[in-house]
Amino acid sequence: MTDLAARIAGAPISWGVCEVPGWGWQYDAETVLAEMRAVGLAATEFGPIGFLPDEPADKAKTLADVGLRAVGGFVPVVLHDPSYDPALEVTAALDGFVAAGATTLVLAAATGQEGYDDRPVLDDDGWGTLLANLDKLSALAADRGVLATIHPHVGTMVENTDDVDRVLRGSSIGLTLDTGHLLIGGVDPVALTLDHTARIKHTHLKDVDAGWAAKVQAGEVTYTDAVRQGMYRPLGAGDIDLTAIVSTLEKAGYDGWYVLEQDTILLDRPADVGPVVDVRASIAHLRGIAEAV
Repeated sequence: MTDLAARIAGAPISWGVCEVPGWGWQYDAETVLAEMRAVGLAATEFGPIGFLPDEPADKAKTLADVGLRAVGGFVPVVLHDPSYDPALEVTAALDGFVAAGATTLVLAAATGQEGYDDRPVLDDDGWGTLLANLDKLSALAADRGVLATIHPHVGTMVENTDDVDRVLRGSSIGLTLDTGHLLIGGVDPVALTLDHTARIKHTHLKDVDAGWAAKVQAGEVTYTDAVRQGMYRPLGAGDIDLTAIVSTLEKAGYDGWYVLEQDTILLDRPADVGPVVDVRASIAHLRGIAEAV
């Protein structure tokens, strides 16, 4: 993949589809995939367990039938508990990846709790286990022809600047650059892109209202409430310098996906056209950046 415009993919979270119980009203896969194709997306991440069929062959066929390529997907798994081996869980996920021709495993260091509004403190032993698991799972994925990455994510064990630094220093796994989660977690996504360009192997492009992000960081609102209030914005309508990020990556020879994500919570089924309006606006903004870099 070289042409940036050909590397723009979607994700079900932009339609409010999320793995968190009680997150909100959920669109069905048929509607989401049809709207992805209607707005010109050529590929998608898988979404949470249960969104697409569980059987690997059925998962692959569902995407192929609507003409969408499989990027890969977000797999939250406990990595810090020495009594738990995440390899079995990740191996099962990889079966679906391989069947669908997906190339990118997006790991998140799950806390073992539901939701993303709180997380425990990790001690040095926990960090040692987590870092060792990252390298082990990266090798496991590579053996199946899949690139593993770690996704810094609010409410997981890898969230803030110190966490990201420990991962970069203590493991060799590639990084998923999620511009929104980094900013909300207190990490400058532009600076991270400049300082660690070579470690970035996958990109989730989000835009964020920095005022709401600051409220989350200060503990004034929960992450979930901020999402519900519209913390995530269509690309170009928030406060992240996406042009600087994309330009830096492209000039460095990045040839991975740009997955558009606007984390959305829907209270019920929209009466109008729904989230696809914002998806279309984000695509137009990113294509404009592509023409300029």
